[in-house]
Amino acid sequence: MDIRQFFKLLKHYKWILIIVPVVSVIVTVFFVKDLPKKYVSKSQISTGLIDQSQQISSNENNNQDYFRVNSQFANIMEIMKMDKTTSVLSYNLIIHDLENPDKAFTKYSDEIKNLSPPQKRALLDEYKKLLANKTVITPALNGKLMVFDILESMKYDAVSLNKELTIYHIDNSDFITILFTSENPNFSAFVVNSLSSDFISTYSIDVANNQNKSNVLLDSLLKQKESLMNEKNAALKNYKVNNGVLNLDKQSEIIYKQITDYEQKKSDAIRLIQSNQGAISNIDQRINGNDQTYAGGSVIADNNKIVNIKNQLKIANERYVDNNFNPADKKKVDSLQSMLSEQMNNASNRYVADPTANKQSLITQKMALEVALDQARSSIRSIDSELNQLRAKYNTMVPFDAGVQNFERDADVATKEYLEVLNRSNTNSLEKKIGLKLNLAEAGYPGVPEPSKKVLYVALSAVASLVICLMGILVVFLLDKSVNTVRQLQKVTNNKVIGRINLIKKGSIEVRDLWKEDHPDSEHLIYKDLLRSLRFEVDQLLSEGGNKILGITSLLSGEGKTFLTSSLVYAFAMTGKKVLLIRGDIEPEQVSPDQKLIPEQFFETFIIKKKIQIEDLITVLNTKSDSTSLFEIQNKDNLKSGFGILKDEFDLIIVDIASLENINRAKEWLLFTEKNIAVFAAGQTISDEQLENLEYITKHPGFMGWVLNKQVES
Repeated sequence: MDIRQFFKLLKHYKWILIIVPVVSVIVTVFFVKDLPKKYVSKSQISTGLIDQSQQISSNENNNQDYFRVNSQFANIMEIMKMDKTTSVLSYNLIIHDLENPDKAFTKYSDEIKNLSPPQKRALLDEYKKLLANKTVITPALNGKLMVFDILESMKYDAVSLNKELTIYHIDNSDFITILFTSENPNFSAFVVNSLSSDFISTYSIDVANNQNKSNVLLDSLLKQKESLMNEKNAALKNYKVNNGVLNLDKQSEIIYKQITDYEQKKSDAIRLIQSNQGAISNIDQRINGNDQTYAGGSVIADNNKIVNIKNQLKIANERYVDNNFNPADKKKVDSLQSMLSEQMNNASNRYVADPTANKQSLITQKMALEVALDQARSSIRSIDSELNQLRAKYNTMVPFDAGVQNFERDADVATKEYLEVLNRSNTNSLEKKIGLKLNLAEAGYPGVPEPSKKVLYVALSAVASLVICLMGILVVFLLDKSVNTVRQLQKVTNNKVIGRINLIKKGSIEVRDLWKEDHPDSEHLIYKDLLRSLRFEVDQLLSEGGNKILGITSLLSGEGKTFLTSSLVYAFAMTGKKVLLIRGDIEPEQVSPDQKLIPEQFFETFIIKKKIQIEDLITVLNTKSDSTSLFEIQNKDNLKSGFGILKDEFDLIIVDIASLENINRAKEWLLFTEKNIAVFAAGQTISDEQLENLEYITKHPGFMGWVLNKQVES
């Protein structure tokens, strides 16, 4: 968007921007001069939701949920805006006015004035009945008394009241504020006080009823949960008694510990057996490597005694184990062990010098190890027997454990449900005693009138009208596709613009008068300067190729092409050049009066006779109006030879070509011109039908560019 052009457009419509706001201000002043005064009354309700002085537990207040508190405030305010609450206020207002005609807040409407005294009393009784039942007022209640229509006529219906009623809560505040605005201070105070007191009463009753219903429901549910809890605990107790289970967890723990201990003993005995077997195997290998002969027969006898005692000791050990480690058997085992040791010592002492003493020592060690091995093997059997008994006891306890767990789980669930309901019941009872208590913290009083808003309305009217005008002009600007600047013309035509000419608004003027030095008009001075600039650009472009014939055309007729052509002719004549002007397309409304000063000569006559009367600097050849085609005058070769003669006689030939609307004549003239320019009047738009002609002229050989004509100077 071109901001400069937009500001130019604003300047163009400046009177609209001034007159419309002024008229708007005048009209607004007329309407608001009798604007009645407004009175605002305010009341505040304390909720106790945030006020710590009303909280039983400060810890609870510190930890209360911010969103929960906000939702409670929102719920309270929404209930205050409900139709059932507003209906009570409507009834109170109409009852007050009917009972106190002299102190009525609002003048009686025609519907009430037309009622007879008995009808008014009947209407009053009907409203009191509806108030007692707290009936929501709707059009369906009209009936014969037209209770809804009368309320609506007095502006006491919910829609009318809510327009002036404001209910809000400030964050971190414990109060709900009620505001009402009216033309009567007593009316405003009555509305806020009546709404506050009625709502507190109704809300408190509703809360109490809801809490009572909750308590009844919770008491019934609490009894059910208590009965279920007792039933589950009794079932657990009976199961334990019937199965002899006192403390299953403790008993299973003890048995499991015993099993662990016996498994440890068995593991130790197995390790002892394995170590003794290894030692015995090692001794056998060593004995087998020594001499197998003895020094005498006494050795054999001693060995026999030792073997005999050993056999007795083995039998005694087995008996000791089988009798569950009887102390009497233990004494016999110890006695035989002593005898064995003594016999082995005697044999050792007797054959100290016997070469078989080492072998005898190995045999003695082997015998001792074998005794220990037998003891360990015997103990494993006893340990396995005890383990089997303990595992059998433990296995019998597993089903009982599963059953006890089921009963304990049921009992635990029932107990938790009971405690939860009990806690909720206690909480509900506590809330009933110390819960939400609404109080009227501040009643509404008749106040002073509010500051007048007349000035504000007038200012808003002026601003609004000005903004509307600006938006309208902006829309016009955005929708305007007309070409007004050189940049726009370049963008639309996609071609060079070699010059621009301003619009002369002050009547018609002769071309020759523009060059008078004493001309005072600024428009004419600007026109002359811009014409000189165009003359320079055209002269430069013509000189580059040594061209002398310049054709000037336009998209449409009436774009100032003829006047601009005449002006350009005089501009070149002022530089001392002999200029020939051929008028091939005369726009009657733009013919300059200076034509009368030049003798009339016709192009058609020249083409035939090849003779022309040359003036001092400017010579004009007109075309006859009945000529429709150059080729109907002469053939192409004769026309070219005629233009050749003219080029020899003149320094510059400017041809005023027909507009591109008459495309057939324009094409014929363009055949004989060497360079061409096209004129475009500012403020015009290029239609789709003109695009074809625009493309034709811009692609024509020798086309130098566009000239923007009739541009309005800012």
